[in-house]
Amino acid sequence: MTYIFGSVAAVQNAKREAYKAYAEMAATVFREAGAISVMECWGDDVPEGKLTSFPMAVKLQEDETVVFSWIVWPSKQVADQGMKSVMSDPRFEPATNPMPFDGQRMIYGGFVPLVEA
Repeated sequence: MTYIFGSVAAVQNAKREAYKAYAEMAATVFREAGAISVMECWGDDVPEGKLTSFPMAVKLQEDETVVFSWIVWPSKQVADQGMKSVMSDPRFEPATNPMPFDGQRMIYGGFVPLVEA
């Protein structure tokens, strides 16, 4: 059964192209580590909630957009091994390739599919 790793982050609007380039690089690394697919989505219609919402979850600032992403892995075992490989990949070295967003406000987790249609 597939396994999904999802995340939500806030990205400065002025860094959209830098984020896209970083995400394309990351997708290559994830695919090399065994991921089936990688999806990066720039927020288009992401309303502010009253109790909770994507913007509230990432403490969205006025000049930022919510980015919603997920990675499909063949299994949790492949995901666990793949993520270890990805985290040690030199292409993710912050000193030479810093993330174009605030990683402290990113939320993420692993999910077992319940319904796939």
